Amino acid sequence: MSDVTAINNLVAKHKALRKEIAKIIIGQDSVIDQILLSIYTGGHSLLIGVPGLAKTLMVNTIARTLGLDFKRIQFTPDLMPSDILGSEVLDQNRNFKFIKGPIFANIILADEINRTPPKTQAALLEAMQERAVTITGVQHKLSAPYFVLATQNPIEQEGTYPLPEAQLDRFMFAIELKYPSVEEETRVVKTTTNDEFPEVNALFNADEILEVQHLVRRIPVPDNVVDYAVKLVSSTRPGLDTSSDYVKQYLDWGAGPRASQNLILGAKAHAAINGKFSPDIEDVQAVAMGILRHRIIKNYKAEAEGISEEDIINKLL
Repeated sequence: MSDVTAINNLVAKHKALRKEIAKIIIGQDSVIDQILLSIYTGGHSLLIGVPGLAKTLMVNTIARTLGLDFKRIQFTPDLMPSDILGSEVLDQNRNFKFIKGPIFANIILADEINRTPPKTQAALLEAMQERAVTITGVQHKLSAPYFVLATQNPIEQEGTYPLPEAQLDRFMFAIELKYPSVEEETRVVKTTTNDEFPEVNALFNADEILEVQHLVRRIPVPDNVVDYAVKLVSSTRPGLDTSSDYVKQYLDWGAGPRASQNLILGAKAHAAINGKFSPDIEDVQAVAMGILRHRIIKNYKAEAEGISEEDIINKLL
């Protein structure tokens, strides 16, 4: 099959997928789009939102429509690395046998990742980066495709272990969930308080998703789009001579090279689901907010003046 046909097929399947997800999830269109983009590109996502906004239901529904294996891990302060990776036990023949932990699935929901100590966070983040885990010196490969969706509650910060910047950088997207509109919430209440439970159908399987990931990487990108993405990321770094006074005034730290890579991959996937055979600058701008939001660090002046990461990124676009 040619890549042109494959992209046309992807557009049709993506539309069908959105319809299937909409049977269960009402609204949250941009959130679902960003989660799907990160799956199509092989990245991971961090969801930031208050409890009760259907984060778990959303991920579960997406996993079912994609035909993938789904596991949920609830992170707590006493969770140990072996609780998520698995451990070795003695069987009846007195041989050590490896029992796989919940991390061995296609889609992992890491619920409230900032509630667990750094060594457990590090165990998960090694799996995200290497797509493998090492237990007692033996490396175990994780099944492909592999996608981690971590959630954070932005309200309760007491007794939490915030993710360090180096670990935040491993997430392709940081996606903010907003409260639904009154109309959407009315529809949510009506559909969730009756006795009907809609069934969702699997439209993909694991091999097809891997094909999509390879297809996205094969999409050609014009040089001017790559230049725009790299210059956009470079403009967030306050230490450079070329940085604007605005950035020097409000930012302590800018985004690294991984942001440029993710902008191009995200733009390729965004172009593909919209039926374009090559991304343009608008595709980079469409994914920039989710990719840059968690990679820039504001200074005290920005905090004091109530300037958000979104304000700064919008100024740079």
